[in-house]
Amino acid sequence: MAIVTIPAEARQIKDVLEIQKFLGGHNIEYDIWPLEDRVNPEAPAEDILTAYKPEIDVLKEKGGFVTADVIDVYPDTPNLDDMLNKFNKEHTHTEDEVRFILQGSGVFHINPVESPVFGIEVWSGDMISVPLGTRHWFDLCKQRRIRAIRLFQDKTGWTPHYLENAVHDGYEPLCLGPEYLKSAPGVNS
Repeated sequence: MAIVTIPAEARQIKDVLEIQKFLGGHNIEYDIWPLEDRVNPEAPAEDILTAYKPEIDVLKEKGGFVTADVIDVYPDTPNLDDMLNKFNKEHTHTEDEVRFILQGSGVFHINPVESPVFGIEVWSGDMISVPLGTRHWFDLCKQRRIRAIRLFQDKTGWTPHYLENAVHDGYEPLCLGPEYLKSAPGVNS
């Protein structure tokens, strides 16, 4: 389950319904998809896509997506820093950015025009859809590992449109991890 952190307000949101409500106020869709007994998250990409076909088909119909793939990033992925430098600078896209996290973790930072920057830490089981035009950036957590299903409206993939006066340098990835949720008082797991 995700954690939303709003640094300027020294606030965190850990309850699923509260996260959905907060993110929904920013037109960001968040859901938890089943992992257990569906497919081994280390299975080949085609097996993963087949196992999640019902969910992918719903998103394709709703969002006009035409293709889905599986991205698989490890700490020893060749040219990892170059790849991450595409994601970790504030940018927008001309299509929604949809990810379902199978393994690993990362943080989507969102910079809404009308409210403070917030981070959404995602890990296994989290599905997020960041709307087109949203100012954001993405960082991996310290394990530098993520495996995720991605959906695209354009078969060539997404193109970041980097922003002048970007604020990403002022924020560090805050990755608490699922262990934090298990030990946090009053948190529903």
